[in-house]
Amino acid sequence: MKPVNLPAPEFSTTLGPSDEFELRIVPTREGIPKTFQVQPDGTVSVPYLDRIKVSGLEPHEVEKLVREELIKREIFTDPSVSVVVAAYRSKKVEILGQVNKPDAYPFTPGMTLLRLVSLAGGTKELADSDSVTIRRRLKSGEVRVVEVSIDDILANRMPDIPLQAGDSVNVAKTML
Repeated sequence: MKPVNLPAPEFSTTLGPSDEFELRIVPTREGIPKTFQVQPDGTVSVPYLDRIKVSGLEPHEVEKLVREELIKREIFTDPSVSVVVAAYRSKKVEILGQVNKPDAYPFTPGMTLLRLVSLAGGTKELADSDSVTIRRRLKSGEVRVVEVSIDDILANRMPDIPLQAGDSVNVAKTML
């Protein structure tokens, strides 16, 4: 099997709808929930601040925004604010073709091809494990498509393939 010509995964940490994060404020007042889920409109409802738009922001930008608003509204004088992302549910990878549960799955950093195949319930009996295509859109807009062999990965003849959010995987049907 020839080497895979697929650029290393690029990972964006911007928040989007359905993502979850923990918000820690020190000092804190009672009633501030710790875990927030970004709503479909890109906002979260933070006590004392009402709804704030966080979609498209990096976690450090959310920290800065919340801190500035808490000071501006004189809720705290010098709060320490931290945001820790619990789940990037807005970022997906999809797997199609000859797998038991084809679908779009939430992307997690470090996800690989074998992990995605496992999430999809494994391959069907008629799957051609030597013909698995990965389609990736690069930052430049170019789309790169490569073909890999799950059998080669399982036999340690090639490394497992790291995936990135937005990748699309297709497991072909064997030609009988």
